[in-house]
Amino acid sequence: MHVTIEHAEKAIEAARRKAVELGTQMCIAVVDSGGNLKAFYRMDGAWVGSIDIAQKKAKTAVFFGMKTGAIGGLSQPGGPLYGIEHSNDGLITFPGGIPIVDTDGEMSGAIGVSGSSVENDDAVALAGAQAIGNTELPEHPWRT
Repeated sequence: MHVTIEHAEKAIEAARRKAVELGTQMCIAVVDSGGNLKAFYRMDGAWVGSIDIAQKKAKTAVFFGMKTGAIGGLSQPGGPLYGIEHSNDGLITFPGGIPIVDTDGEMSGAIGVSGSSVENDDAVALAGAQAIGNTELPEHPWRT
């Protein structure tokens, strides 16, 4: 099932509140389980360049069913996913993209955040994802 607009808006609001708490301006994107943009929010003062990055972080998380920071670890030189950031019209492999998992353990979408340090991006994305679901998919034999 895809993330609903109500859930997407709830995730964005929770992420926005976390960004305000951290004193930073963010771009926040929520995509459905197909990687299609469901909702987007750009805080006043957020970098224009972060618009694309936030959306690509969300897409990357949903395409691979894992946090973008985890993909980053696997995509280093010599890693099993080295060079993957050049696929799918560009992926983002640093923290700030997190899958959204429903109560049945199914991935319903993902959230991507950009505009600050990767630590802040990840904390803001986590706040948004946790507001509407889990962030970890159940174990699966092909998932790293």
